Amino acid sequence: MQLPHNPSARQDASWWPSIAALLIAALFAGIGLRDPWPADEPRFAQVAREMVESGQWLFPTRGGEFYPDKPPVFMWLIALFYQLTGQLKIAFLLPSALAGLGTLWLVFDLGRRLWGENVARSAVLALAFTPQFLLQAKGAQIDAVVCFWITLGCYGLVRHFLLGPAWGWYAASWVAMALGIVTKGVGFLPVLMLIPLAIWRRPATASGQQVWCMRAWWGPALMLGTLTLWLVPMWIVVERIQSPELLAYRDNILLRQTAERYANAWHHIKPWHYYLTTALPSMWFPLAVLFLLRLRSIKNLWPSSAALRILLSWVALVLLFFSMSPGKREVYILPALPMFALALAYVWEQAPAEGRRAASLLLRVALAMIGLLLMLLAAVALFAPDRLPSRADDYVDAVAALAPGLLIVGLALSGIVWLLHKRALFEQLALASVLAWLFISFWLWPILNTHRTPRAIMQELERSIAPEAEVGMLEFKEQFLLFADRPLVHFSYLAPLSQQEWNAWRWMRADPARVLLLPDHLALRCFDLAKKRVLGEAHRRNWVLLDASAARESCAAAADRAPYRYVPVKKDILS
Repeated sequence: MQLPHNPSARQDASWWPSIAALLIAALFAGIGLRDPWPADEPRFAQVAREMVESGQWLFPTRGGEFYPDKPPVFMWLIALFYQLTGQLKIAFLLPSALAGLGTLWLVFDLGRRLWGENVARSAVLALAFTPQFLLQAKGAQIDAVVCFWITLGCYGLVRHFLLGPAWGWYAASWVAMALGIVTKGVGFLPVLMLIPLAIWRRPATASGQQVWCMRAWWGPALMLGTLTLWLVPMWIVVERIQSPELLAYRDNILLRQTAERYANAWHHIKPWHYYLTTALPSMWFPLAVLFLLRLRSIKNLWPSSAALRILLSWVALVLLFFSMSPGKREVYILPALPMFALALAYVWEQAPAEGRRAASLLLRVALAMIGLLLMLLAAVALFAPDRLPSRADDYVDAVAALAPGLLIVGLALSGIVWLLHKRALFEQLALASVLAWLFISFWLWPILNTHRTPRAIMQELERSIAPEAEVGMLEFKEQFLLFADRPLVHFSYLAPLSQQEWNAWRWMRADPARVLLLPDHLALRCFDLAKKRVLGEAHRRNWVLLDASAARESCAAAADRAPYRYVPVKKDILS
């Protein structure tokens, strides 16, 4: 199965420890230097915070209301690190960074076992310079963690069926799938690898040991058993209490957010070809380009490498699976990236130096052009900021501060092309990616942090009202809960606006000292927005305060619902 390597394609291993150390540094750089940013990070951080504050981890809550959109594993991890460190600003980014590091190790080890260390290093470097991988590993979304579980599932299956038998890793793959499901429903995706494994099956090893036998049924049993560790306690509590909210949570998390979300998606609707024509060219650049340039090499290697056939077939099945759903997002296909990078690294390393010259030249030119564009952007930011896109107006105070960093990074990227032109292409691209992320982590994040949080609004709120005044919220963002120094009331994040407004109106009419915090773009029937007091701007919205004088004398009734009251245990937690 393992083909001999082309000596002319072999990298200089002396650089590998330095690049690996830089890559690890890039993964963890900037942790503690920024707060959770919209759209998803504040939600997960707040849910984890409430787990630690309340001691109730089985049913995630957001502002005291059950949060049924995602299974709990990712929030459990943030909560665990929060409990260990006492710092939410550190804890919320650690699960993704550690998952990214774990994914890199799995890819390296699998590549080393399949095709040698040269391919293993190239696969790790390929992940490092593919934008989507570090983008997710350095954020607090669920996808980096579910990518780790799915990669571990694939690793275990390949270790068993292609390099085994390895029944321990086979069992670990099914446990990983279960943990992936309880992280995000698609954790079962490694199961699709059984299709190409069955097509190109290897019934036994050279010593006669079986890899396909009745014992293999233990795998699905292990997955179901692991799932029951979460599912059974949750189901028992719901059945015992029988509250409408818990019943709704169970039905939502088990049905609406899984099968219905896939088959009948209600947002992110995209055409069937979205991943092929939009997501892959942008988020998997330049790997997607390299794949197209090496199609002939793939065709030549296809008959001789079962591992290549299995990995690429699994990637194709994952893309097909997500393409069949009307709801599509770029992050959905992240779990397929590690195996794609590994397969492509093998193809790249098997090509003779002459066959790689055109692709190397093209990508080095692209890297130099990116460097030049960054330098141009720095010049525009310094000397003609009015020519920047209108979206940059939100960060007008930060543009000038970012310009020197952009200039330095642009010079560095261009310098990599010219000064390190004798280094392997993947080393150059990975070094460029690592330098860019170090700049983002240590320079860009601290500068933009004040522009991505509602800290100023919450501080203005404290200056505007009496300490004992109750504050309610309409259409709020989770960040407001994170930055609150006082109890906050809301009227169900999941309820339609008309119902939220009606219950807010009743709540305010019951005590004229109460105030309401909300964005000013809402079309309200129960309140007069002309009597608003503007507190500031956040999330591209003006946030305003309404007191009892803004409540109309009457309002069309909607469904009654008791408000939720969230009391922060530790104030100013992200200071």
